[in-house]
Amino acid sequence: MQTTNEKYYINNHLSFIVSFHQNLETHSARVVGFEVKAFSINHEYDDQWGYINRLSTCDPRAKRSVTGFDPPQEVDDQEEVIFTYDVEFRESDIKWASRWDTYLLTADDQIHWFSTVNSLMIVLSISGMVAMIMLRTLHRDIFEYDQLDNLEEAQEQTGWKLVHMDVFRPPVNSQLLCVLVGTGVHLLATILITIIFMVSGILSPSNLLDEYIFVTVVVWALTGIFGGWAMARLLYKTFGESEWNMKASLTTAFVFPGTVFCILYVLYSLTSSGESWRAVLYDSMVSLLLLLLVISAPLVFMGSYICFTFIGPETKETVKTSKIPREIPEQSWYMSPIFTIMVGGIIPFVVVFELSSMLTSIDLHHFCYMFGMVFVILIITCAEVTIVLCYFQLCREDYRWCWRSYLTAGSSAFYVFIYATFYFFTEPNITELVPGVFYFGYLLIASSALFMLTGTIGFYACLWFIRRIYASLAIV
Repeated sequence: MQTTNEKYYINNHLSFIVSFHQNLETHSARVVGFEVKAFSINHEYDDQWGYINRLSTCDPRAKRSVTGFDPPQEVDDQEEVIFTYDVEFRESDIKWASRWDTYLLTADDQIHWFSTVNSLMIVLSISGMVAMIMLRTLHRDIFEYDQLDNLEEAQEQTGWKLVHMDVFRPPVNSQLLCVLVGTGVHLLATILITIIFMVSGILSPSNLLDEYIFVTVVVWALTGIFGGWAMARLLYKTFGESEWNMKASLTTAFVFPGTVFCILYVLYSLTSSGESWRAVLYDSMVSLLLLLLVISAPLVFMGSYICFTFIGPETKETVKTSKIPREIPEQSWYMSPIFTIMVGGIIPFVVVFELSSMLTSIDLHHFCYMFGMVFVILIITCAEVTIVLCYFQLCREDYRWCWRSYLTAGSSAFYVFIYATFYFFTEPNITELVPGVFYFGYLLIASSALFMLTGTIGFYACLWFIRRIYASLAIV
């Protein structure tokens, strides 16, 4: 450390406090924590310094311990520096299983829980809006629609009821949508299983970051069957594709993981200097590639083929799809696709209150937690926002809901990317090129994964909502 008069001091004493928990049943003790304090002290002793001499400023026999009130040790060319340490053992009530909880404590718990309550209130407000639409508005509309005597009277109605013969029409580029939804289901299964591992204690703060990454990658490879199944069920059973499409299975299996592989290869190639680094990089990349080719991709193909071959078609929708698409009326500016998509992504982004603390924790190498609560709030918010906007869209007689529901929920990833970019230029002190490239490389991967995850949640929420409301119509 340095003072205002250009004097330099050094911390030459370390005080170790070791906490242990006594188990009365087994009559054993285990270390559950430790604390280290650094001090600067100008040690004093009698006569000339030697191993037999005792320090008057640090003598365990005299019960003289170092405190922060002792004179500090100044650094000078002719000044000797004596380094010392002391160890103190303290009995603790913390059990062995709870020894890592101290690292999860934060200094801003009040602000943290205030943000949590604020996000929950937003979720409850949106839930109330969805409940009002489902229980009041839709119930009244369906009751009036069922009271009509004939089809001619029904055609005079306006709103979501008029598009019942077009609402289940397959969208443009349905294969691409199915691939994105399949990849989103794959990501969803991976995140859920990883969170279950964390909650159950299989993964804990004692595990290294490499172990977390290894477990996540293995879970991703083993859950490939869910992605293939979801893609095939949507493409062949919901949208009515009758021919086996190898291209869709290949795209689901390789596009997203292949893109991630290429980004990681470029990033780590920037830091590979020397033969040892290149050998480590080569081994890691080959392991990831083999995991993709040998486990993940075959499971994706297996899931899609089983769904296409052995699973029967879904139950026919309660309304039939007309051969001629219905003309869509001219929409107001606030119901245009771009406006609703961008507005719909703001609310999930705002509700994910942990984004700032997550980035700060990563920057400071701290633990960040409560991923389970954040994930649940994100799922509920994405589903409810897309349902509300989908209902307003159908009331305007616009039946093109498939892509819009996916992009509405997925647009929250765009705001995450913008905020993380703003955070990069304002908070962390990154001035070199390589760390900046790594930051934006990982950010691109995370934003892409979030886009497909939230888009999938929004799509399935709207699919469930539409099936529910049109299944209640008696006149079709």
